[in-house]
Amino acid sequence: MTDLNGKTALVTGAAGGIGSAIVQRLQENGTTVVGADRVETPADHTILGDLTEPAYCDTLPQKAADILGGLDIVVNNAGIITRGPITEATDDDYMRTMAINVEAPFRICRAAIPLMSNAGGGAIVNVASCWGVHPGPNHPLYVMSKAAVASLTQCLGMDHAHQNIRVNAVCPNEVNTDMLRSGFAARGFDPKSAIADLNASVPLGRIAEPEDIADVVLFLASDQARYLCGALIEANGGKPVK
Repeated sequence: MTDLNGKTALVTGAAGGIGSAIVQRLQENGTTVVGADRVETPADHTILGDLTEPAYCDTLPQKAADILGGLDIVVNNAGIITRGPITEATDDDYMRTMAINVEAPFRICRAAIPLMSNAGGGAIVNVASCWGVHPGPNHPLYVMSKAAVASLTQCLGMDHAHQNIRVNAVCPNEVNTDMLRSGFAARGFDPKSAIADLNASVPLGRIAEPEDIADVVLFLASDQARYLCGALIEANGGKPVK
């Protein structure tokens, strides 16, 4: 078991499937967690708000540090999947996708890094996507936003290693969450059948569960990943993007 006893963490999107699993894993390993979301989360404390609001993002790390007495770990987990060809994308689609998937992690990292530096270091874990590293079809807004997160992670991993701040990312493929199932339902597919088809397409035999991603986040946040800076860990069960 990874020991993060006494550590403090901020997790965005903490009420969702992956976010809740991340919170649980951190708590199980001794971390006190502040969750950021629009609704209450399973974290020890919740800061309610909307990640499309710049002021909310700018102040999240300091608020979390004030609540927790410091901030050792930041997990930029919140994200949305915007589907469809670029010719069907609206300006609102673009702005919302970029606000949540790109601008929020940018603002949170910018605010958290000075706090971590002053405290002697920390770990930032971003949730990118295999689709941001190997773009697939018909998701232009999603893939460009997750590519930005991946590149940001690699850049910050180099820029802030000298401050003992490790910045890394997990890059999932499909994950069995309510967001995935609701996406199938919105497009007229039966979620159960669609996920069964996805499971059959994965060499390991199934798509990821939220806990599979949370375990990678836990590793990257821990001292077991002490020599990783700017790493993009693909959690895909052996399935390429296609």
